Amino acid sequence: MKKQILSLAVVSTLSLGSLVSPLSVNEAKAASISEMQKEKNALQNKRSGINSEINKNKSKIGELQTEQQSLNDQIKKLDLGVEDAEKKIEVKNAEIAQTTAEIEQLKVEIAELIKRIEKRNELLKDKARSFQENGGTVNYIDVLLGAQSFSDFVDRVSAVTTIVQADKDILEQHRLDKEELEKKQNEVETKLNNLQGMKKELEALKVKLNAQIKEKNKLMSTLKHEEEQMHAENLEMSEAADVLAAQEAAMAQAIQLEKKRQAEIAAERARQAELARQRAAAAAKAKSSGGGSTSTPAPDPEPVAAAPSSGGMIIMPASGRISSGLGSRWGSYHAGIDIANRGSNVPIHAAADGVVIRSYYSSSYGNVIFVAHSINGQTWTTVYAHMSARMASNGQVVSRGQRIGTMGNTGQSYGQHLHFELHRGSWNASKSNAVNPAAYW
Repeated sequence: MKKQILSLAVVSTLSLGSLVSPLSVNEAKAASISEMQKEKNALQNKRSGINSEINKNKSKIGELQTEQQSLNDQIKKLDLGVEDAEKKIEVKNAEIAQTTAEIEQLKVEIAELIKRIEKRNELLKDKARSFQENGGTVNYIDVLLGAQSFSDFVDRVSAVTTIVQADKDILEQHRLDKEELEKKQNEVETKLNNLQGMKKELEALKVKLNAQIKEKNKLMSTLKHEEEQMHAENLEMSEAADVLAAQEAAMAQAIQLEKKRQAEIAAERARQAELARQRAAAAAKAKSSGGGSTSTPAPDPEPVAAAPSSGGMIIMPASGRISSGLGSRWGSYHAGIDIANRGSNVPIHAAADGVVIRSYYSSSYGNVIFVAHSINGQTWTTVYAHMSARMASNGQVVSRGQRIGTMGNTGQSYGQHLHFELHRGSWNASKSNAVNPAAYW
């Protein structure tokens, strides 16, 4: 939309060059005042349309700002969710650390139980081997029957009872240790299962967190894009309105110049008519006097001398070397030529008579001036960019060779130079009308 608005606006402005006849060559035919007034009215209508678009854009900006607030609220909720997830992760990490320490302690206890069980197993194996070699429990009967007296028998019964009880104690302890081992092993397995569950939960939290972060980034990207679009559209509308306002002012100036020109033409015609009347009257008087006397007729007015030609349609706008020409450069189209000069306070001159379309600071062109010209009936546009200073304002009439600025390095520029463009007709965003300026001076 911006390209269409600006192209339409600039086309209308450039048409001023053919209307401002004091700046044009004598062969260029000026439009009538009524036609210029119609064009001025058309510009006013166009500006009204742009103002309507600006109002629509303001309404859209309000909607975007409301949506932006909604997105900010969503982002706030996501931030709170991220914060909560991080706290839960910290808790799970603490639980995992504690469980890991308990598992390590269980491993130590299990190792001790295994050692005791292994020792008892060796003892029981030795007893079983002894039982096998000596006939098992028959050995205890032989012991009892081998008593030499009743007292000896009682002692032997007591001893056998003690041994049997000891074996029972060993077996019971062995059983208890095995049960404890199984219990602790079950505890370890339970702890490990819980730990694995905690890890899965932690991983799920991380996945959720990453999804929230991804969604947040997506929303932030959307918000940023809409903000950029909002600002760009706002700038576009304001710039288009400024261009149309500048055109109206230039058109009003063109109308005044045309009125002045027509008044001068009328005055010159009246003067010429008066001179012709005086010559006719003098001739009639001389004829009526019978030729007795002669009077010298009034001399014809001297023609106005034409301005000397410099040999080209335009002049080179600045002194220096051409560091870059028209054509492809750095993967894009360079629509003009660069004139470089390292000197200080290098002046920039208007390449031809014209009217300033716009004089402003552009983010890309830096300090830039657009000038409309009408040369031999053809409308042209010149652009002077990257200047350190501008010395011509919107709507100003400039003369060929008049200083309009100073060479600089503003905007998207690398080193002091003048970026100069010449367009056959209107300037447009695609710069499709650009021609090589060096071919015209």
